[in-house]
Amino acid sequence: MAGTLTVALAGVLIQYTSTRLLENDAEAAAVGYAHYVDEVTPGLRDLFEGRGLRSDTREQLARLRRMGEVFRFKLFDREGRQILVSDDLDHADPLGPSRATSLSQHRGNDRVAAIVLGGANFIETKSGRGKPDRPEVFVEAYVPVLQGRQVVGVVEVYVDQTATAARVRSAFLRVGAVVAGLLMLLGGVLAAQVWQRQAERRRAAERLRYLAEHDVLSGALNRTSFHQALQRAAWRHEKGGPGFAVLCIDLDRFKDVNDSLGHVAGDTVLCAATERLRGLLRHGDLVARLGGDEFAVLQSAVLGPDDVERLAARIVEALALPYEVGGQRVSAGASVGAARFGVDAGTVADLMHKADVAVYRAKSGGRGRFSFYDAGLDQRLADRRNLARDLRQALKDEVVSMHFQPLFRADGRTLLGYEALMRWHHPQRGAVPPTEFIALAEETGLIEGLGEWGLRRACKEAAGWPAPLTVSVNLSAAQFHGERDLVEVVAAALKATALPARRLVLEITESLLLSHTDDALRTLTALAKMGVQIAMDDFGTGYSSLAYLWRFPFDKIKIDRAFTQGLGDDERVALIVRSIITLAHSMGIRVNAEGVETGPQLEQLRRLGCDEIQGFLLGRPAPPERLSHDGTSHLALLQPPRPELEDIQTQSVPLDDVATEPMHLVCNAKTMPMPL
Repeated sequence: MAGTLTVALAGVLIQYTSTRLLENDAEAAAVGYAHYVDEVTPGLRDLFEGRGLRSDTREQLARLRRMGEVFRFKLFDREGRQILVSDDLDHADPLGPSRATSLSQHRGNDRVAAIVLGGANFIETKSGRGKPDRPEVFVEAYVPVLQGRQVVGVVEVYVDQTATAARVRSAFLRVGAVVAGLLMLLGGVLAAQVWQRQAERRRAAERLRYLAEHDVLSGALNRTSFHQALQRAAWRHEKGGPGFAVLCIDLDRFKDVNDSLGHVAGDTVLCAATERLRGLLRHGDLVARLGGDEFAVLQSAVLGPDDVERLAARIVEALALPYEVGGQRVSAGASVGAARFGVDAGTVADLMHKADVAVYRAKSGGRGRFSFYDAGLDQRLADRRNLARDLRQALKDEVVSMHFQPLFRADGRTLLGYEALMRWHHPQRGAVPPTEFIALAEETGLIEGLGEWGLRRACKEAAGWPAPLTVSVNLSAAQFHGERDLVEVVAAALKATALPARRLVLEITESLLLSHTDDALRTLTALAKMGVQIAMDDFGTGYSSLAYLWRFPFDKIKIDRAFTQGLGDDERVALIVRSIITLAHSMGIRVNAEGVETGPQLEQLRRLGCDEIQGFLLGRPAPPERLSHDGTSHLALLQPPRPELEDIQTQSVPLDDVATEPMHLVCNAKTMPMPL
């Protein structure tokens, strides 16, 4: 009887002990996991507060949805509403209304109040038998997320306890035959389990800590841990410790490696670059990968700029050496920018910003170089950022305007159409040159919207002109690789304005064809099939212009103004222009000459067989309301029409006189017409 009672009591004790062990283990794992998710997930508080799911938040949660014994989690806001389930992170819309439930629907209101209002954890062990998507033994743990003492949300963590439960059951069964032995051995078995679990937990914590502080690919510090290291170095410096500097490093041609050899090769280069950087550092120096091909080095114990220059020179030299990737030798090189704490910047954030500015300076100087921070460049970059902001607003407010420069036949009197040219009058800076704001739009990603607006505006104006006047619109290479298909954009503009396709001329530069040639030619072919005319601008300035004439049937080529200005000064220029015109005519392509400013230039181009002329001699860019469309050029107003032009060719027409005449096509713009 006593033995039976002892066995019964032992069984109860075993059941109680094993259950408590599993629940304590699961609770510790769940709380640790929930706190880790809260610490390392950017934008989690925004998600709890209903401000939506950011892309970086979603990526981090996707990485964390299975870790250790945790195989699932749910997020609830402080009102008890379910926000997100880890299973739905693969859906296009993980926050979709069809998946919205309430925490109170899972548990009673009393438990919700205990969790949300009281800040207490709730643990429940469950069985997954008969459920293919659940472990045999698992625990659901509700863990509140606190901000100060206030609960901002709840994380429901699913912890797989099958392995731990199996280990406990096995330990108890092995000593179950003898009660006395069971009672004596139980403490040792439980102690061993606890020790093993603690050891596993320590290893898991160390692994999680490593992942939180290091870049997974390269093993270098990540941005967060590097920033913390800088904060510690700044604190030591303010307490009288040594000086330090930050060197920001950008691989110069890393994108070419990725594009040509693939991302695996790119990852190989990144890891090799990290190892080279580690080999250059002293004790106390740190290297971090900030993202992509951007690295940073914390150089400690810096006594002066010479220390920084020596390290930067070694970095540039080491990263310029070729890399072995899949049996191929590839080169990337690097640009390095540096800033010193206490000299260039007094805060860590400012130090990183100024080191970035220094990298920009190094890259603009030709890449593969080193540069210290330059305050003047910083101001210019700030001005450029402000100008980009103003351009974005100007495009939204439609204060960018369109001017049109006339195109004439070689007789200088027959109007053929106009070239559309953008103008932007800044409220403080005045007229911003197109070369500046177009390049800025390309750099900042505004060019697609700006180009689409310009195309539609030009087509709308041309639709009101007498037929068959054409309108020429310059295209940026960036428009060929934008989010919207260029062929669809052109088709939509023609349809919206009812402009016949044949009256639209799209001008491209050779730089477009130097990269992604096949894609560009496919797009141009599709546009040509619509009936749109295609012209190559600035012909003759590149080294391979002729290579594209036979690959694509251009309707027109435009001789660069540099050749026009050189006529009369060098006989070889006339030979080149004649060769271009002869070649184009043999292929059925018209020729336009830009930048015609004098009568002799016009006459020589006419004798050489040029088809179209544009330039200040015949008409300056003007707003649409000042276009007469009567074919009157500056030349015609300056001198009565004659059967031949010989009487005009003997002297140049002064541009200032032309610009001040009260003509239909004259405007007050002093800048040369620049292409879109």
